[in-house]
Amino acid sequence: MRASSVGAGFGLALAILPAWAPAAEAQGRGSGGPDPAPSVTAAITISLGDREAIRQFYAERPAQDVEGLPPGIRRNLERGKALPPGIAKRNPPAELRSHLSVREGFEIVEVGLDVLLVEVATGVIHDVLMDIVR
Repeated sequence: MRASSVGAGFGLALAILPAWAPAAEAQGRGSGGPDPAPSVTAAITISLGDREAIRQFYAERPAQDVEGLPPGIRRNLERGKALPPGIAKRNPPAELRSHLSVREGFEIVEVGLDVLLVEVATGVIHDVLMDIVR
């Protein structure tokens, strides 16, 4: 009697397992496809040391006759869009550039009163220091 009750319980467990296994397998997939790989993004910005060097440089050497950008263009820069054609950009003075550590493929430029980190190949802005050039 004891052997038959064990056998009956074992048969019941096997009968439930096949119905449960496909549901558990599909549960992690959502729409039935494989889980998407997690995406990793890294922001490329002006380093903290470079930020301080830029601020200190312009605090000690105020620029003359520099005007700010129009508000619409400035908002686009803040959003990381590319510089529009025709916007005057200047290279910072050589004295400042020699103290900065900018990644290959990027450049620091002055546009209006702001200092930007720009990707050379695409013109996309990665970081903005606003109202620094004064």
